[in-house]
Amino acid sequence: MFDTVLIANRGEIAVRVIRTLRALGIRSVAVFSDADADARHVREADTAVRIGPAPAAESYLSVERLLAAAEQAGAQAIHPGYGFLAENAGFARACAAAGLAFIGPSAEAIDLMGDKIRAKETVRAAGVPVVPGSSGSGLDDGQLAAAAREIGMPVLLKPSAGGGGKGMRLVRDEARLTEEIAAARREARGSFGDDTLLVERWIDRPRHIEIQILADGHGNVIHLGERECSLQRRHQKVVEEAPSVLLDEATRAAMGEAAVQAARSCGYRGAGTVEFIVPGKDPSSYFFMEMNTRLQVEHPVTEFITGLDLVEWQIRIAAGERLPYAQRDITLTGHAIEARICAEDPSRGFLPSGGTVLALHEPQGDGVRTDSGLSEGTEVGSLYDPMLSKVIAYGPDRPTALRRLRAALAETVTLGLHTNAGFLRRLLAHPAVVAGDLDTGLVEREVDGLIDQAVPAEVYEAAAAVRRAELEPPGGGWTDPFSVPSGWRLGGGPAPVTHWLHVPGHDPVAYVARDAPTVTPGQVSVTLDGMRHTFRRAGEWLGRDGDAWQVRDHDPVAAALSGASRAGVDSLTAPMPGTVTVVKVDVGDEVTAGQSLLVVEAMKMEHVISAPHAGTVTELDVTPGSTVAMDQVLAVIAPVQEDTPADEDEAEVEAGK
Repeated sequence: MFDTVLIANRGEIAVRVIRTLRALGIRSVAVFSDADADARHVREADTAVRIGPAPAAESYLSVERLLAAAEQAGAQAIHPGYGFLAENAGFARACAAAGLAFIGPSAEAIDLMGDKIRAKETVRAAGVPVVPGSSGSGLDDGQLAAAAREIGMPVLLKPSAGGGGKGMRLVRDEARLTEEIAAARREARGSFGDDTLLVERWIDRPRHIEIQILADGHGNVIHLGERECSLQRRHQKVVEEAPSVLLDEATRAAMGEAAVQAARSCGYRGAGTVEFIVPGKDPSSYFFMEMNTRLQVEHPVTEFITGLDLVEWQIRIAAGERLPYAQRDITLTGHAIEARICAEDPSRGFLPSGGTVLALHEPQGDGVRTDSGLSEGTEVGSLYDPMLSKVIAYGPDRPTALRRLRAALAETVTLGLHTNAGFLRRLLAHPAVVAGDLDTGLVEREVDGLIDQAVPAEVYEAAAAVRRAELEPPGGGWTDPFSVPSGWRLGGGPAPVTHWLHVPGHDPVAYVARDAPTVTPGQVSVTLDGMRHTFRRAGEWLGRDGDAWQVRDHDPVAAALSGASRAGVDSLTAPMPGTVTVVKVDVGDEVTAGQSLLVVEAMKMEHVISAPHAGTVTELDVTPGSTVAMDQVLAVIAPVQEDTPADEDEAEVEAGK
């Protein structure tokens, strides 16, 4: 067994690996960029090594710096976590060359299964059914488009080198193939350094089911049952559970055996996941999609129902131990569900969010576990993946697990930035989710009904209560009546106090508080229409049931005088803090309504900025590579001036009649 292990990652997965290393009595080494110098994983590790500046390419993606850190710390092994270099065969080879154990599969297995085209061919030869799609590697844009047309719309474009939904594009309109192929290549190149694509038939209303496998270095391979990952948005998983309500024992056994054969076909070692696409109406007709040669984000649900620590077994297998289990020894008990907490704002189209964590509460215990990389004071920026934590609930059955997870999400507090916790709580209460009637398009179809478009009145009531409490003079002694925030007027007595308040993304409001509130340093309670509402608070932020609102003071006079109207309907503003990666226009260009003009990237997500109307580009304030803040003006489009016919009398005068 190793004495010291370096974790080549950050955030919640680094904290998760540290926990198992500590339980095994192994010294943990964290690494950090300048952006993470005071991060939770750095504080919780036994020691930590700086590996470079904030950009991932110069820190977490630098093989040389990671190996130097391992040598400096005296590590014998490296755990890659997931993301970054976890599925990089070059990194696995470099570890071996440096005499370090890579806690994962061999470089050859990573190479083979990391190339989705070769992976499909390999498992097909092993008797595993695969999704119909393009064949051959290195297809150019024309060949990809031709393959898509031959398969027939709709099709799915997928990067051959990566996973996690990044770079995937569902194309239903053949006319958009060229544009979507270009966008998929750009995202794949940015995420994986490889823009090779393949195209597959899209199966409508499919279910996404994956099988967890463990394989040691002595020829033993077992599976640990399945996980249902059908609740997705933009091909990214948001909720996962184990086991799936779709599978009966016979189908579970057949899919498990197919996953074992897929693992054997590449000589796999360690923990891995074989992913299948399954028609909801015919679970026996499953197709291999890909194999993830790493630990999965959703591994905790499997840990709950099997009682096994998957990180521990990754480490033991990498140290040369044999699996002590046969397939008959694996039993699945109870039900577990996981929700991914991400820094994003559902009310603004799930745009990435950022800021300083001002207040934090993460539930633990009573069948609930939170894996997190957060602490109060953490600065969440746009450089890394937006996932912050995972809340997992376990119960003897699925209804119990669902109830516990909804309650845990309602308890989750992250003030200082927006997260999707409240959205996930509502999703888990959706009738189709409660019934287990899932498919990968469910979230996208139902998303509008799961987002609170308006700011609840009690939010403004609570914000006004906090403002009023802050203006109250200290108690004791004589009080100047003019210092009391009562709205009192000479000769007129008390009057309602009006507060101008502004929640970003909504119009400012003039709000008159109606309640005698209870305000404490971290909480505010108000009564509205006979109902009591309690919020957690920190700074400008209020939180309740997983939702959070930033409520700012608004000065309508100052706003009018500041020229803020420039960011009006003619202006294109940054929807999130990030980097401009593409600029398709110049000042003076004429554009049409809906034409894509710029691309802003943040947290590994692209957002296309389109023209709000036809017109002329009169201002362009950014270039490719520009760093922008949320709501920063990027460009201004002057609308087309339509000719207005003169009235009849004016026309006659102009004609000299």
